[in-house]
Amino acid sequence: MPKSLILLSALSSAILFSSSCSAPLAPGYRILKESREVKFVPGPPPELQVNATFQLENLGTAALKFIDVAFPDEKRFGRQNLRIQLDGREVEPQKLSNDLQFSQPLALRIPFDPPWEQKQKRALAIEYSFRSPQDSGRRITLGETDFHLSALGWFPALQPPKHFMSPSPSRPDKAVVKVEVPSNFELLSRGKLAGRKQSGGTSEYKFLLRTEDLAPFVVAGRYVENPPDGQSDSAVFWTFQPLSGDAAPAGQQLAAAWQTLQNAFGPLDRDTRGLHIVESSSLRGHLAGEEGAAAAAFPGGALVNPAALALGVSSEAFLEKVTHALAHNWFTGQIYPSENAALGMTEGLPEYASIVIDEARGGAAARRRRIQEFLRRYDDASKLAVEKPISLTAVTDPLEQRRIAMAKAALFYAALEDSYGEAAIRTGLKNLVALMRRQEVGYDVLRSALEQSTGKNLAEPFRTWLYRKGIPKDFFDRYAPGADAQKMEKGN
Repeated sequence: MPKSLILLSALSSAILFSSSCSAPLAPGYRILKESREVKFVPGPPPELQVNATFQLENLGTAALKFIDVAFPDEKRFGRQNLRIQLDGREVEPQKLSNDLQFSQPLALRIPFDPPWEQKQKRALAIEYSFRSPQDSGRRITLGETDFHLSALGWFPALQPPKHFMSPSPSRPDKAVVKVEVPSNFELLSRGKLAGRKQSGGTSEYKFLLRTEDLAPFVVAGRYVENPPDGQSDSAVFWTFQPLSGDAAPAGQQLAAAWQTLQNAFGPLDRDTRGLHIVESSSLRGHLAGEEGAAAAAFPGGALVNPAALALGVSSEAFLEKVTHALAHNWFTGQIYPSENAALGMTEGLPEYASIVIDEARGGAAARRRRIQEFLRRYDDASKLAVEKPISLTAVTDPLEQRRIAMAKAALFYAALEDSYGEAAIRTGLKNLVALMRRQEVGYDVLRSALEQSTGKNLAEPFRTWLYRKGIPKDFFDRYAPGADAQKMEKGN
């Protein structure tokens, strides 16, 4: 893969954007105005009502007979009651042909009758509701007194026309996000808070979302804040009941981990209202076979379920689970790892982040201990399952097989640090997050970013760690118990 891929990708995006603002080169349209509304309706069962409105303009080279829109998955989100209006007139969406459904399984077609002519403006309104979602994890949780919607998947995504030169429809300079919840709910969302009004027992929050912002999320519920004074050097806990004992040391440790992640991998959303750890009544583990304590990222914090809180917020198990979730803010929230990189990047990079955090907290000795812990996990899991190469391990594989890959993936990034230097590897990852924001990323793009920052050809370590089984002997020997202390030094 050419080392210029990342710059080329950024340049291509700029060209497509500029083409949408000058002479059109292909069929296409833009979004002039956009509004998103979410309303929590208490149950049982509780429900989320979603409304989306768009003002669109055809600025392409041809009239459009339809546009395709990707909708939230019916089963995962519990989507129902879909209703679509064009210019105030209700229309019935159409299923895509079988060949298109294969590549766009969540898309439906919205027909225009008569066709949407060039330079014409059209008003599109979409509404649906979520109830009893099957996948209560990273994308959505919905309980009697709390809910969350991640930044991905819950909102309709307008697709470009089927032409290789057609750009994705550009967003307006500012979009409106409104969230209506009971007045006793706490709430977080992306964007600049532009107002709050109360009516009866409900509150409506209004946020303004800028073009450069990532997609909005919502976290809300009837919470108690711990600590109540919101100390700036501590994570804030939102829980259903006051926490027992002193949560300040745990909050300060998590805030320090958060700062380490920002130093290593770059800053996040400028509108983040501090670090929040939020209880979720219905959160489950996101990987098949996971039960019990669970944590999941949202922009600016992490969700934890009651089983995780039962570990004790100061326990090592709780802190490790939450810091792993926090790292997802960079490695699944900013960039979107491709399907073939799901384990090695989506889980491997957050696991590697725990090595970064431990080293920041306790130096080289703490880094070494964490690496040895991952080696132990690899060995333990390897006794219970047959190893597959990381590149071939899928999220649907048996849990022990996935544990082998996740432990080995974290060690892969540590091995790259040993060989090419911490600063170079972390600079490459920071550049990857910054330049490939909102884009799908696979191992080829990851390798390109790291080759740029190290100035080295990384074909061999990528081949050895991602496409073969086992741990390289030189790496194992370096971190074996009782190994010469000199081997703690990177590159020896």
